[in-house]
Amino acid sequence: MAIPEINISDYTYGLPDGRIASYPTERRDASKLLLYNKGEISHAVFSSLPDYLPEGALMIFNNTKVVPARLLFRRDTGAMIEIFCLEPAEPEDYNLSFATTSTCVWKTIVGNKKKWKGEPIKLYIPENHSAVLDCLNLRAVLEDSSGGNVLVRFTWDGGEPFSKVMEMCGRVPIPPYLHRESESIDGERYQTLYASYRGSVAAPTAGLHFTEEVLSGLRGRGIDCENVCLHVGAGTFLPVKSDAIEGHTMHSEPFSISTDILDKILQVKDNKPIIAVGTTSVRTLESIYWLGAECAVKGPAVWEPSPVGQWVPYTTELGRVPLKEALEALRAYARERGTDKIACRTRIIIVPSYRFRVVDWLITNFHQPKSTLLLLIAALIGEDWRKVYAYALDNGFRFLSYGDSSLLIPR
Repeated sequence: MAIPEINISDYTYGLPDGRIASYPTERRDASKLLLYNKGEISHAVFSSLPDYLPEGALMIFNNTKVVPARLLFRRDTGAMIEIFCLEPAEPEDYNLSFATTSTCVWKTIVGNKKKWKGEPIKLYIPENHSAVLDCLNLRAVLEDSSGGNVLVRFTWDGGEPFSKVMEMCGRVPIPPYLHRESESIDGERYQTLYASYRGSVAAPTAGLHFTEEVLSGLRGRGIDCENVCLHVGAGTFLPVKSDAIEGHTMHSEPFSISTDILDKILQVKDNKPIIAVGTTSVRTLESIYWLGAECAVKGPAVWEPSPVGQWVPYTTELGRVPLKEALEALRAYARERGTDKIACRTRIIIVPSYRFRVVDWLITNFHQPKSTLLLLIAALIGEDWRKVYAYALDNGFRFLSYGDSSLLIPR
């Protein structure tokens, strides 16, 4: 077994800037829906999605919530410093960090860092601001930048939880390829209707098309809609810069899944399709298999979750473990520890040659050339990805985060 030999230059296409959607459609479910069904391609409107799905299917959403993670500070010299919060470091738990009321430390990306010597800096407060921002007295101090992560400590007054501080002071971190600053519309539309757990710095964009009417239509068709949670990191925007995929390093992201969903997967698998909404849901579901396979091999009594490595599916023998055995091992692990969920991190990369263990069908947007997301699409539908993207370009589809959607049913 070995890392696949893949040249990223083989996974590109011409994407004119004018085809990148800068803003969402007026109504979420008014976007186009490309239908790829075992080689056949057509299109419809996203609001009609329930009509194309079979009764009894299991649909998995990612219910992470985007946080306004971009905070703008100003030094005494006048230099502006943007701090992009990636994930909590002290405390490490998202809920605990968001609940802190005076100080916390986050892993960050710092814009204009060369102008910051690490001294305390204060939140930039624009004119016509709320007096509440003055009372917060939000400060940032550079704690450490030696280990690859830039650690920043935030302190503030007033006793508000950090989640509220972010809501009051932060900006929505829309993708850089939109080439614009975030606006009020992004606060609503760069968030799924079912977003529940704060932690993402990028939206699981396949879910942006769903309205209450579409969700109701799915339930009316007898489709079981369930949630996992993977907090999407800033690495989702990073292009593959190496010529060969072997040279690309995937970002690590935390995820969790209820043990009840493990049971539902086993009940549905081989009878009805398991449909992932978005590539983040795919990565979560497939990571669960690899966790379970390792748990089955080592034994639920002694196994402890460790992050799913990038190349585990391609360089280990764990793939020989049947799905049923893997998920049952995780259920046994959870019972022994008295928990109802599995939580871990993943760096899994899904590229051509990957064999899907959990996911059957996929709902997803159209992704950037030379991206790991495009490689995932190619892993699912093979070389037909070229036909799909050519059809989308020829038929006026809008691309990337605020773009149109597709339902992919592999051969």
